[in-house]
Amino acid sequence: MKITTAEFIISNSEVAKCPSEPLPEYAFIGRSNVGKSSLINMLTNHKNLAKTSGRPGKTQLINHFKINNNWFLVDLPGYGYAKVSKKTKAVFQQFITDYFENRTQLVCAFVLIDIRLEAQKIDLEFMEFMGESEIPFCIVFTKADKISRVKIDMHVAAYKKQMLANNWAEMPQHFITSSSEGTGKEMLLSYIEEINQELFQDRPY
Repeated sequence: MKITTAEFIISNSEVAKCPSEPLPEYAFIGRSNVGKSSLINMLTNHKNLAKTSGRPGKTQLINHFKINNNWFLVDLPGYGYAKVSKKTKAVFQQFITDYFENRTQLVCAFVLIDIRLEAQKIDLEFMEFMGESEIPFCIVFTKADKISRVKIDMHVAAYKKQMLANNWAEMPQHFITSSSEGTGKEMLLSYIEEINQELFQDRPY
């Protein structure tokens, strides 16, 4: 897939106010310092489509971007470790839950994980929530340029082992990415394109 247009549409904290168009949506979420904005900018060929910041927790709203006029990329707030008040965190954590449980246009979520780190409890717990809620998702490992291929394989294997130990039948589809080097861009966009093609065949938008 080649992204030719990427347009910011709306930011809000209520699922009911999300775009009403019946276009497929792909949500990106992860811990608040995982490099989500950089990944989104890399995928869309825009340096500043998603706002990057040195301060974790910058994204605190549901952000919709229309891609190629036929699907939405949704930038969601990070979970955990955001340097905001407990009251503020509770509010946007609730609308994250509301989005996943009520947004019918959601086709797949991409859960971003820092490949440099060993399996983190907060990531495993979030993916458990996704599994229990029967929400389709893939894992996107970020910052692959920061460690060796050997360590990448070790950390992916550790996640797989941990998930299987937690009664997962198999590890979800996963991608290895680097925003600075463009690693994984083609594979991730091709995955989205394949799903879209199937959807458009079954129910044209």
